[in-house]
Amino acid sequence: MSSRRLLLLAARILGVCLVLSAVPATTATATATTTATTAGPAAAPTVSEGEVMPHLQALQRIADRNGGNRAHGTQGYADSVAYVRKALDRAGFHTELRPFSYGGAAGYNLIADWPGGDPNHVLFTGAHLDSVKQGPGINDNGSGAAAVLTTALRVADAGLKPTRHLRFAWWGAEEEGLVGSTDYVRKLSADDRSKIDLYLNLDQAGSKNTKQWLVVHDNEHGETEGQQAFEAWFAARGIATFYVGVGGSDHESFGNAGIPSSGFSTGISDCLHEACDDLANVDPQTETTSTNALLGVVWQLAATPAAARH
Repeated sequence: MSSRRLLLLAARILGVCLVLSAVPATTATATATTTATTAGPAAAPTVSEGEVMPHLQALQRIADRNGGNRAHGTQGYADSVAYVRKALDRAGFHTELRPFSYGGAAGYNLIADWPGGDPNHVLFTGAHLDSVKQGPGINDNGSGAAAVLTTALRVADAGLKPTRHLRFAWWGAEEEGLVGSTDYVRKLSADDRSKIDLYLNLDQAGSKNTKQWLVVHDNEHGETEGQQAFEAWFAARGIATFYVGVGGSDHESFGNAGIPSSGFSTGISDCLHEACDDLANVDPQTETTSTNALLGVVWQLAATPAAARH
């Protein structure tokens, strides 16, 4: 969306709170794919390019056979949801489609809950799954959706027993104005909203030529847990970050409802919202680093006692 483009461009120009890395970002990126993050009783797993990129390849194939896109209200989006849901169901998640309507077309959010953890303290992670009609949306936002899916599947592979309840989401119609996530949050009861400790969002996680990661700071709601965890993960690997405020993607829907949020982006690619936002528009190493950052932080925060948030 144009608002996200302006937000991230402004952040790049201003260089707000730039954390300079002691190691060039290109070197640090390679290091990040092989280093485990210790959190709780066990180290977080890490993944390789070969574990992440197949999901993006699948989304590209879906777009190719559906007119070149995976937009809201299209078969390309429905097939994208089916692909993600099938993987989650096989892994043992409880999945659910949350329907909504926009622009005369049916839309769906895919919600996946991992069994266990305190249901009164939810760690929620998500990314939008739709593209614009002009292209396949592999970086925007197949990259974020694939990172979240890979993280969820690693939770299942490990048989993780989290302290907090883990919930994951793939949002519809983000490109139409955060429609899916806004609809989901609006339909939550006040009690259900209060149970969400933190929402983490990924949008454009594999941009080429990334020199620093844009970490969301939700200062309005005093959120520090998520942003500090992400910044510590990157800093430990010599990767530069700077912060942006809440806005421009699905974390805004949660922030507008008073739910603390964080997350990150790798910034805008040259092919944003164009037909060239295909597999060639994603840097596999950056995508893998982003996925491992999410894994490390989810592992850490999942093991954090709920009382520690307050």
